[in-house]
Amino acid sequence: MKLAVDSSALAKRYVKEIGSSQLYQVLQNATELALCVILVPEIISSLNRRKREGFFSLEDYQLAKKQLLNDVRDATILQITPSVVLRSIKLLEANILRAMDAFHLACALEWQADLFVTSDKKQFEAAVNAGISSEFVGQQ
Repeated sequence: MKLAVDSSALAKRYVKEIGSSQLYQVLQNATELALCVILVPEIISSLNRRKREGFFSLEDYQLAKKQLLNDVRDATILQITPSVVLRSIKLLEANILRAMDAFHLACALEWQADLFVTSDKKQFEAAVNAGISSEFVGQQ
């Protein structure tokens, strides 16, 4: 199964929260994993915020960062190409989305993922509207 995940979903691999076990199951079924090029900086930003706010120790941060970088080593990194930009514009016009969320979804659509996984409700709704098989990990 060609799996594309956004940062809100994959972050659950490094921060245990509602949806983490569900994400783990989805990842186990993937034969190919693809990530938008912006995913790693987004997750690193989130991990740093947790460290600054005292939810993560420096050691927790370093361990999560190391695991993230190891996890994405074999993933397909989807680039923001002109066709992805055009698709993201269409997604933004048809849905209530943030720009970065539109890029994740547009990349998954361009790559023709079998499944797109997110923990963002608006992004999940946009994915369903765009006709891509989608899964929401977390609370609804």
